[in-house]
Amino acid sequence: MFHSKLRGRVLSIAGSDSGGGAGIQADIKTIAALGGYGASAVTAVTAQNTLGVSAIHAVPPDIVAAQIIAVLSDIGADAIKTGMLVDAATIAAVSQAIERLGPDIPLIVDPVMAAKGGAKLLDEHSIEALKQFIRGRATLITPNLAEAEALTGRRITNVDEMRAALDPLLTLGADAVLLKGGHLMGPEVVDIFADGNDRREWRAPKLGTPHTHGTGCTLASAIATGVAQGLTMIAAIERARAYVRRAIETAPGLGHGNGPLNHGAGIGAA
Repeated sequence: MFHSKLRGRVLSIAGSDSGGGAGIQADIKTIAALGGYGASAVTAVTAQNTLGVSAIHAVPPDIVAAQIIAVLSDIGADAIKTGMLVDAATIAAVSQAIERLGPDIPLIVDPVMAAKGGAKLLDEHSIEALKQFIRGRATLITPNLAEAEALTGRRITNVDEMRAALDPLLTLGADAVLLKGGHLMGPEVVDIFADGNDRREWRAPKLGTPHTHGTGCTLASAIATGVAQGLTMIAAIERARAYVRRAIETAPGLGHGNGPLNHGAGIGAA
């Protein structure tokens, strides 16, 4: 039984970002800002800042699994969010641990493959393992355009191509997909949601700022928090998008590159 005033337990399985803008750090901040309780399983320790990733040390897969088991066997979770999963061995360990103790817990998969600065975080063999992890298990996947291209083998350069990629993404086996169009050229950000029954598009003017480090992690963990709190998927996405936009608008302007968001930007919990 969950006896805290905090609503919604979210387990984040992701890498650590020493700069605090992405990964586990962004997830925990986001979950707390939206009124949830965040727990974590760290998959890798990274040395990074707003200028990029300079080193990565993977946590042994058995230790990753042990963290998941420790959390789920005691604290529990109302939603699980995954980010950087490092390699095929780690993906297998994560999958087995979740299957053992949380097979029915909603799973939000942010298919992280590269850092904002371009550092590659997942190789081709691991991408195939990620597809297997998604199949029949993920409640929602949240790829950006580059990740969607890697998952489908399709080029995606405009909104029509985003729409055309939705069915191939759904064939990976997730219940739903939120395809993020922030990297498209043009003045608008376009995000498109699809499941077996529904299609939704959201458009918003782009914000002219370099301070967008960790937006994908933040969005996925915000959605996971909403799901954990009992929101519908659409309501969770809409609140998460509003939260991320506010966090970008009020970013503290730290660092000399792609700076972090303001994860303390409150828009109210569920």
